[in-house]
Amino acid sequence: MTMAAVQIVQLAAVTSSLVLLLLQPVVATMVPPAPAPRARGSVGVTLHVQRHQVLVDNGVVQVSVSKPQGQITGIRYAGEPNLLQFGEGNENSGGYWNVFWNFPGSGHPKASIDMLDSPEFRVVSSSKEQVELSFRSTYDPSSFNSVRLTVDKRLVMLRGSSGFYCYAIMEHADNWPALNITVARLAFKLNTARFNYMAVSDGIQRYMPRAADRDPPRGKPLAYKEAVLLLNPLEPQFRGEVDDKYQYSLDNKDNKVHGWIGGGPVPLGFWVITPSNEFKSGGPLKRELTSHVGPTSLTIFLGPHYVGNDIVTKIDDGEHWKKVMGPVFIYLNSNPSRGSFQALWEDAKAQAETEASKWPYTFLESPDFHKAAQRGSVTGRLLVRDKYVSGVDMPARLAYVGLAAPGAPGSWATESKGYQFWTRASATCGSFAIGNVLAGDYNLYAWVPGILGDYMYAASVTVSAGGAVSLGDLVFEPPRLGPTLWEMGVPDRSAAEFFIPDPNPKYLSKLFLPRDKYRQYGLWDRYADLYPGADPVFTVGVSNYSNDWFFAHVTRKVGGGVGLLYAPTTRRIRFNLGRVVADGTYMLRVALAAAQMSRLQVQVNEATRKGSEGVFNTPEFGDGNAIARHGDHGTWWSFEFPIKGYLLMEGENTISITQVKAFSEFFGVMYDYIRLEGPPGSWRDPTTLLG
Repeated sequence: MTMAAVQIVQLAAVTSSLVLLLLQPVVATMVPPAPAPRARGSVGVTLHVQRHQVLVDNGVVQVSVSKPQGQITGIRYAGEPNLLQFGEGNENSGGYWNVFWNFPGSGHPKASIDMLDSPEFRVVSSSKEQVELSFRSTYDPSSFNSVRLTVDKRLVMLRGSSGFYCYAIMEHADNWPALNITVARLAFKLNTARFNYMAVSDGIQRYMPRAADRDPPRGKPLAYKEAVLLLNPLEPQFRGEVDDKYQYSLDNKDNKVHGWIGGGPVPLGFWVITPSNEFKSGGPLKRELTSHVGPTSLTIFLGPHYVGNDIVTKIDDGEHWKKVMGPVFIYLNSNPSRGSFQALWEDAKAQAETEASKWPYTFLESPDFHKAAQRGSVTGRLLVRDKYVSGVDMPARLAYVGLAAPGAPGSWATESKGYQFWTRASATCGSFAIGNVLAGDYNLYAWVPGILGDYMYAASVTVSAGGAVSLGDLVFEPPRLGPTLWEMGVPDRSAAEFFIPDPNPKYLSKLFLPRDKYRQYGLWDRYADLYPGADPVFTVGVSNYSNDWFFAHVTRKVGGGVGLLYAPTTRRIRFNLGRVVADGTYMLRVALAAAQMSRLQVQVNEATRKGSEGVFNTPEFGDGNAIARHGDHGTWWSFEFPIKGYLLMEGENTISITQVKAFSEFFGVMYDYIRLEGPPGSWRDPTTLLG
C-alpha cells in the first residue's frame, strides 16, 4: 500500500490529559510536542465524547468533530496539531458538508446554501477495530428555509488506518414537497500556513498562490469572479498568472485522488480519494471541481458544472428518493526524511488503487450501503456494424459501457438521482464486465471513441442481489445515411484535437503552456485576435482541422467600453464534389463537445439568397458554460441536417455554420466532429462487385 520511500508517521495514543484538550485552531502558537511513534494499529480506535465535540483517534490520526453539528474541526497527524484551517463561528472552515437547493416558487433561482448542521448525534459503533459516528438532520415543515431532506452524515475510522472515511445518506420522504438540489458536496479548508503545493493528476501539480493573492489590490477579478489576475502576489513567481478553480477540474473517470502537500520539517500530504464513482452524477465524462487555491479540497457528489440545469436533481412533490453519497477516504501521508513531493503523490495514487480494490467496503454500518453480496454483475460483448466502414461487425474497442437509470440514448450524461456503473470494453474483442452493481432496473448505455453516436440496449436490464446477467453479443449501428464524403475531427466527445491557440501573454498560466492549452484563461478572445477582419474558411483536402479550425465557435466583440457588444461569427467549409445525385439526400452531421446558450444556423451554398430550403436552424440549446470554465468538453450534442441533392453542385460547394446567439463572449459551441455523407445509392460495397 505504501512505497518504501514513504514512511507514514504514526502517532502514539493520546494521553488522557491530551484527550481532554480541544484541537486548537491553526492560528494557535502553542504546538504540543509530537508523541513518540508506535507500531501502526497497536492502539486500536478510541472514542471520547465531550460536551461540544467528539474525538476519535486510532494512534495514527486524531479527528475532532463538533457535537452535534458534525463539522470536522481538527485533524491531528504527524505532530501537526491541526491540518485544517478552522475558526470558531466560521461555517466555511474545517471540513463540512453542504447543499445548494431551492424549490418551485422559492424565489431563489440560484439556490440557497444549507450547511447541514445536525441537531442529532449518535455513536453507531465503537470498538478497537472501528468507530462510526452519525450526525443527523431532518426536514422541519414549520420552517420555510428548512432543506427538505433527511441527511445522515457519517464518519468512520478504522484501526491503523492513516485517514478516515466520510459518507452521507440523503433522503426525501414520500409526503414532502418538491425539492431541487443543485450541489451536494464535502469540502475541506486546509491549514494555510502548512499546505502550498497542490496535485490533481500526474500532469497537474504545482506550488500554488495564496488565497490572499486573489483579493484586491494583489489580485484583479477578470470576466467572472472565479478568474483573478495576480498582480502583486506574496510570492513573485506567480505575478502575471491567472488563478481560476475551474482550471483544475477533472472528469469523474479521472478523479481518483487529489489534494495538497506541505513542506516543512516533515513533508506531509492531505488527499481526497474517491474509490468509486457510482454515487456521482453524470457518468464518466462529467467534469467537476477538485482542489484549488484556499487551500481547498472538494468532493462534488451532485453538481451542475459543465452541464447546466439539465443535471439538477429535481425531486417532485411526494417522491421518495434516497441516495448514499460516498464514502470517500481522506488519506494522510508523510515523509520524515524530507523526501520528494513526488514520493508522497505516488504513495497517494497507490492508496487510491488499494481503496478501489476494496470496493464495495465491508465495514460501513449503514444498511443503505449495500455490500458485495447484495450486488450483481452484467457482462456482454459490444460490436459495431457500419457497412460503410467494414463488411463485418467490428469490436467496440475500449467503448465506455455503463448502467444508469432508464431513459433515452445518452440520458446518462444528465442523470443525477440514481447510481451509475461504468467500465471500458476490451481493447481487442469489445467484451465488457460491469461488477458490483446495485440491485435494480437499468438501461445499458455505451459510446465508442472514434464512432459517432450513442448506444442503448433496447430492453431494460434487471440486476438482482448475487445475480449475473449475461447479455451476449450486442450490436451498435451508429447513425449513418451513406458513405463519408469528408469529415473533420474525431468523434471522441472532445474538442481537444481542433486548433487551440496560445493564450494572451497577459493572462497565461505557466502550468498549461506545454499541455492542456484549453485550460488557459481568455481563449474566447483569441479568436478575434487571430481573425480580426473576417472569419476563416476551411477547405476540405487543403486545410488541417488541428491548425485551421478554431476549437470553439465563439462570438466577436464589436464596439468598446460601456457599449461593448458581440456579433455572431460564421464558419465556412468549402469542398468539391465530382458528381452530385440531384434527387438524392445528403446528410451533414455536426457533433458538439459543449454548448452554451447557442442556436446554430446552417446554410448550403448561401441558400438565404435563394430561399429557405437550404437553411437549417437548431433550437436554442446548451447550459454548460464550458468555454468560460476552461473545458475541452461539457454535454455532448449531435445534430443532423438532410440536404437535398439539387442544392449542391458539381465542383465547389460551401456549407456555412453560424452561431446566431451573440449576447455574451461565453455563448457558443465546441466542436467534436463534422461529417458529410452522400446518398446511400451513391455507394456500392466493393466486396460485391463482379470482375
